Amino acid sequence: MPALLLTGPTVEPWTVAELKAFLRVEHDADDAVIASLLAAARSQVEALTRRALLLQSWRLSYDAWPRDGRIRPRIGPLRALLAAQVFDAQGAAQAIDVDRFVVDGAGGVIAAPPGSLPPPGRGVAGIALDVELGYGAVPTDVPELLRHAVRTLAAHWYDNRGMAAIGGSVAMLPGSVAAMLASFRVPAL
Repeated sequence: MPALLLTGPTVEPWTVAELKAFLRVEHDADDAVIASLLAAARSQVEALTRRALLLQSWRLSYDAWPRDGRIRPRIGPLRALLAAQVFDAQGAAQAIDVDRFVVDGAGGVIAAPPGSLPPPGRGVAGIALDVELGYGAVPTDVPELLRHAVRTLAAHWYDNRGMAAIGGSVAMLPGSVAAMLASFRVPAL
């Protein structure tokens, strides 16, 4: 299931000012670096947990409808189905009314009665579903442990940013961050 980010989050789990206070940085010279590390840490936490922290929209592509009519996106939390379409052999899209689907956000499932949806006309990526994912629109909607993992990872990278220059590595995930993420990880199937 290929996934394409359509619209990313409009905020980060922490502001630059909040992260600077956590880091005890009192100057503005590193604001751009801190903002970049914050976005990168959020992306890393999302990748490791297969969870979108803040509202974002994604396009999920499938080759065929599941036999049981239940689509289980590999990323979550699922909030809404925004659009659905199938493609014919020439690549022309046919929109499908999203009201034909049932979205179970708690279970992370998009369902339709088997056989009730038009078949795709091409064998590869013949189905596209646009979904809204994330815990919410504001940082406080994100579970506190995930927010703290983002802040801790960004701080680790900031504190160790010179290590690569002397042959060190900060690529390893700190054990404290890995422990924070453990209960939120969604296994790959």
